[in-house]
Amino acid sequence: MGISKVIGCVSTILFSASMYLKKSGRTYTPLPLLVGALVGYTVSVASHPAINLPSILGKSSYGSFPVWSKILFGPYLISVRLYVVLKRMKRNEALYNEISERLYVGGWPTAMSRLPPGDPAVIDCTCELPRSYFVPAESYLCIPLWDSRSPHPTQIESAVRWACQKRAEKKPIYIHCANGHGRSVCVMCALLVELGLAESWKDAEKMVREKRPLIRMNAHHRKDLEEWSKRRRSSRKG
Repeated sequence: MGISKVIGCVSTILFSASMYLKKSGRTYTPLPLLVGALVGYTVSVASHPAINLPSILGKSSYGSFPVWSKILFGPYLISVRLYVVLKRMKRNEALYNEISERLYVGGWPTAMSRLPPGDPAVIDCTCELPRSYFVPAESYLCIPLWDSRSPHPTQIESAVRWACQKRAEKKPIYIHCANGHGRSVCVMCALLVELGLAESWKDAEKMVREKRPLIRMNAHHRKDLEEWSKRRRSSRKG
């Protein structure tokens, strides 16, 4: 189930609970639930594939959220961090995996000890999680995406070019999203192709799956990777 449906369902539960409490004569108790429901509905609409507006959360290119975003979307931003941590505790999976030499893909790092070795350059594919404080701004690139949504071919190309530049500087590359299953894998597949480590994004996906079996790219990821591949072939012919 996509993020828009999940958040929409949760928001409906919160809204129903707030209405029930209000009918029970509790004047102020329902307010936090109602606020949470309204925030959730906003996120649900903004993350729908037909709209797909991650910029609504205000995450900057440096990975931080402005004060207004923390106030307006606080319930969502806090709950999604808790969800990621709790989900990670339940899974028997490494935070990240090395796909090829000094190329890593995985989930949002919550401590310096959870980063891959070698002071990596980090590509963050989330719009809902902040840049980890221990990641230097000069070694960080943000490609803001909703969970289960795919980067546009131009975003894929931008991430690949940046990674290649950092790779030329002898830095390891760490591409992450919330859990390292979809968004980050999509970008990693393109990078593997660009570096000549895989013939196609399909080969790259198989290569990543061998190292990280729980990945799950969806139709949107594959469609945009195919479009990126076509543009890449066209530009090289030109």
